[in-house]
Amino acid sequence: MSHANARLTPAGRLIMIQRIQSGRAVAHVAAAMGISRTTAWQWWRRFRENGPAGLIDRSSVARSHPARTGPWVETRVRLMRELTRRGPVFLAAKLGMQTSTVGRVLRRHRAPLLRELNTVTGTVIRASRRSANRYEHDYPGSLIHVDVKKLGRIPDGGGWRAHGRGARPAHKRGLGYDYIHTVIDDHSRVAYAEIHDDEKGDTAAGVLERAIAFYTALGVRVERVISDNAFAHRHSAAFRAVIDAHGITQKFIRPHCPWTNGKVERLNRTLATEWAYAQPFASNSDRAAALPTWLDHYNLDRHHLGIGGTPIDRINNGRGQYT
Repeated sequence: MSHANARLTPAGRLIMIQRIQSGRAVAHVAAAMGISRTTAWQWWRRFRENGPAGLIDRSSVARSHPARTGPWVETRVRLMRELTRRGPVFLAAKLGMQTSTVGRVLRRHRAPLLRELNTVTGTVIRASRRSANRYEHDYPGSLIHVDVKKLGRIPDGGGWRAHGRGARPAHKRGLGYDYIHTVIDDHSRVAYAEIHDDEKGDTAAGVLERAIAFYTALGVRVERVISDNAFAHRHSAAFRAVIDAHGITQKFIRPHCPWTNGKVERLNRTLATEWAYAQPFASNSDRAAALPTWLDHYNLDRHHLGIGGTPIDRINNGRGQYT
């Protein structure tokens, strides 16, 4: 990837090459594009050697690390850490090494921090917000995530986001909440959402039923559902009936580990910033009316950094069409 101050991106380099191929002098092309002759000659030489592939940035990581700590030394550090459960200062003194070197070895091998360990047994006892094994299912429908996002309702005429906190009339308080039931496919990130007055089991079951129909219309069969341990998901007979009726495997996150359901949690955050709080709506109905349009934008047009494209692209690659 080009750095922030790069004069030329790969597309710009190709334009430079085309100008040179047209017969113009390399020095003249370099001056016109605001780069040095040395840089222009470098990219011209790479193009002649490798073609268009030579115009892509190369990694700056060294090909060899002759001064890197040897594998057997790193093994000693890891064993000493496991046996003593002490920090880099103690380990460095025992092994005759620099403290910074020991610290780099421990980070390289992702050794857990001492505060995360049981001081007696050495087992990890503190949950981490970063999953040790990041995962993505191989195809659409293999797993969908479900959750509920609670939002305060907007009074007619706009709330405090439109008029400021001090201008909100007292009689307009206590309007209650909207419950946004959200669903997202693990592989494609295609999302589905509905607004309801509660988060009861019957409501959640209805949302799941319609979400399954939504994915079916895209040519996707839902195989697994994962959720948190809310009552509506774990103990509702109606929700379980929908699961059983479609032959779906139900999964739950570990208690107090919401990042396990991170894809739908991230959807909730995006939904809040780009839809619910993106503008000062004049009423609650105005905000609700804007949700379907935003969902279409999210599924069809919005590029997702986690997948390198739009969610629907992953569905349409042999998996039906979004309608």
